[in-house]
Amino acid sequence: MTTTTYQTPILPDLTVPVVMGYFRSLNAGDCPQTAQYFAPYGELHPPFQGGIVGVEAIEAYLEAEAQSLTCFPEQATVQTAGDGCQLVQVRGHVKTPHFSVPVAWTFNLNSQSQIERVEIRLLASPEQLLELQQFG
Repeated sequence: MTTTTYQTPILPDLTVPVVMGYFRSLNAGDCPQTAQYFAPYGELHPPFQGGIVGVEAIEAYLEAEAQSLTCFPEQATVQTAGDGCQLVQVRGHVKTPHFSVPVAWTFNLNSQSQIERVEIRLLASPEQLLELQQFG
């Protein structure tokens, strides 16, 4: 058994282990572990792209696109349904070597605490988005 300790900024009152693990492993650049938090049919919906479906496809996407990101979750709300499914909404920002941008993540978790879907939305103003184009 391998134990990995991640030293990354995580929202202290975020008490949903799979979402905490998602941010910790993503911030550590551990894309295989991040992808394992998804259900086999899980979906990742990054900004400006269609959905990436399935653990292997999500891992490949993260390896290609998310290596230099650091996520800073700042506030979260959790809603739990009677069947154990959860909706977790997180606001914060993402920092890259070139810029920082406000972001919202919406996690849909199944009753087995796997990510069925996460949608990532940029909360930047149109002016901020135009400035980011130069880094794209």
